Amino acid sequence: MNQVYELEMQVRDYECDIQGIVNNAVYQNYLEHCRHKFLQEVGLSFAQLHNDGIDAVVIRIEMDYKQSLRPDDVFTARLTMHKEGNIRFVFDQEIVRTEDGKPAIKAKVFAVLTRNGRPIAPTIVEEALKANGYSFE
Repeated sequence: MNQVYELEMQVRDYECDIQGIVNNAVYQNYLEHCRHKFLQEVGLSFAQLHNDGIDAVVIRIEMDYKQSLRPDDVFTARLTMHKEGNIRFVFDQEIVRTEDGKPAIKAKVFAVLTRNGRPIAPTIVEEALKANGYSFE
């Protein structure tokens, strides 16, 4: 997917630890919210997929912390996607502080679709992307 999906958000004070920076685990919430909003935008609902017997499952996450976010920082979560093999798809994500454009985090999130606990081809994802003008390579 060459196109970049972007979602602007803001740090809430309760997401920070005693050091006054965003707790490391919170970044995963930001990344997940961005993925979910993107998939909703292309017409994929996790609830509907589940009702249809299909679950999207994260199988691996690689995260590189670059710069800490602080309370009230405005930031943009970005993602692109690509297919890896026949089953896995990868969200290439980053979070960038709006004020100065500095990256806070870079991540790769590996996922699969499952039916009855077994991986299946991500055909439904490919079709939703194509229907909304995205290419899935």
